[in-house]
Amino acid sequence: MERSLELGNMTRVQEFVLLGLSTRPGIRNALFAVFLTLYLLTLLENTLIIYLICSHSELHKPMYFFLGNLSCLEMCYVSVTMPSLLLGLWTGPCHVPFTACIIQLFLFIAFISTKCTLLASMAYDRYVAICHPLHYPLLMRPQVCLGLALSSWLGGLLVSVVKTSCIASLSYCGPNVLNHFFCDVSPLLNLSCTHVALTELVDFISAIIIFCGSLLVALASYVAIGNTVLHMPSAATRRKALSTCASHLLVVGMFYAAVLFIYSHPRHINSTGLSKVLSVIYTMVTPMCSPIIYCLRNREVHVALQKTLHLCWVSSVRTDLAHS
Repeated sequence: MERSLELGNMTRVQEFVLLGLSTRPGIRNALFAVFLTLYLLTLLENTLIIYLICSHSELHKPMYFFLGNLSCLEMCYVSVTMPSLLLGLWTGPCHVPFTACIIQLFLFIAFISTKCTLLASMAYDRYVAICHPLHYPLLMRPQVCLGLALSSWLGGLLVSVVKTSCIASLSYCGPNVLNHFFCDVSPLLNLSCTHVALTELVDFISAIIIFCGSLLVALASYVAIGNTVLHMPSAATRRKALSTCASHLLVVGMFYAAVLFIYSHPRHINSTGLSKVLSVIYTMVTPMCSPIIYCLRNREVHVALQKTLHLCWVSSVRTDLAHS
């Protein structure tokens, strides 16, 4: 009763102060240029992948359907955290209204949860294609692909609604300084002046279901793929398949390792330099690397890209001739 009266007399935090990635002015300017370049490059890469998949009929396959969804997700995902990171590097610690912080948190959780399940769906697609090629058209028919994609997006939204509602309902009485470059779960829980046991339980259960569940599906798929590839008769085919799987596993491993470290350490540990670096990896590095590893090293995508560049060149030449 006394605690309730005490909390009722406290002023609710109206805004949060994001310290950003760095507080040193000299370093901030250099980092701003680097991250702005990476951000624009990520948007360009993923936009190009979506355009190629939509405009070339030979890419209208389940694998590229999932890659198109991933590229769309990556652009949304990186656009949630990068504006606040860039603003912090440009102006220093920035003030974020409480509502804007919760909206950023909601979008971030939705997109990161969707990415986890989408990566698992993509791993399952490759498992069916390599381990059960004769049944691939049936097992990965358009209805199944659409169902997996919709389940990923809707599942991410559902998880985000539950987690964000729990976090937003907590009381924040001060201090209001977040040692991070965006509104994340752990830094917000650290600032709550009420008991967070239920919120932590919800966060833990959702992490087990979404992160660990999708990770197990992805790992099981790649282990089965590796076992099938090792029994292929052709050495050249084995090397090619293993090279592709290794590249995919690199992206999946970087993403899941960073996410699991960030969301598995105790709540009372504040955001350190290491946690910020790991946050940069899964919010910036993997979205930039995914198109290169998943698509731009793919022969069919190369052919589609060459056709597009050729058409652009021919169109440019015809335009120049028409004006000459």
